[in-house]
Amino acid sequence: MGVVNEVDVVLPCLDEAAALPGVLAALPDGYRALVVDNGSRDGSPDIAAARGATVIAEPRRGYGAAVHTGLHAAVTEIVCFADCDGSLDPAVLPDLVARVRSGADLAVGRRVPVTPAAWPAHARAGNALIAALLRRRGVPVHDIAPIRAVRRADLLNLDVADRGFGYPLELLLKAGRAGWRIVETDVEYRPRTAGTRSKVSGSMRGTLRATRDMARVLR
Repeated sequence: MGVVNEVDVVLPCLDEAAALPGVLAALPDGYRALVVDNGSRDGSPDIAAARGATVIAEPRRGYGAAVHTGLHAAVTEIVCFADCDGSLDPAVLPDLVARVRSGADLAVGRRVPVTPAAWPAHARAGNALIAALLRRRGVPVHDIAPIRAVRRADLLNLDVADRGFGYPLELLLKAGRAGWRIVETDVEYRPRTAGTRSKVSGSMRGTLRATRDMARVLR
């Protein structure tokens, strides 16, 4: 049985040592960090543990693998998910949770960049294209939701199978097919913490992997 007055926050982590202190310090009271380490080499697990986070190791590389492991480790009724690179403010999580508690099946954040540098043009364009394809399939979103709140049991029952970068896209597609009420709210999107690098837009390899994973989901 989930813990009623607390919320677990799953934070997939790969070499986020520079961002972790700020992200963990910004978590609201009652929000418990589950840092799922995906093979960091910069001491991220030790930094997270020293600041009170529960650290779970997931040796299989991939965003979806880390998220899925965190979901299984969570115990609260509602679970949140967010990147832990400093680009998103955990202070928005209570608003997402409130939307789930008031009737939404899935509450997601729509990123609004605070500066052009926070979200490179090519990444914004790719995201907009995929979101448009989702809306054509009846999923009312404008972003691929890197921050979200959902009931743990519902997400487990949705049975999202992708273990790579396609996980958020598959989640939205399956939620739409299942008739979930999806609500979207604007959230500030800031430049990543200095010393971290995007796993998608930060390298050609990452961009190609993300494109491959999402193309597979959209087939």
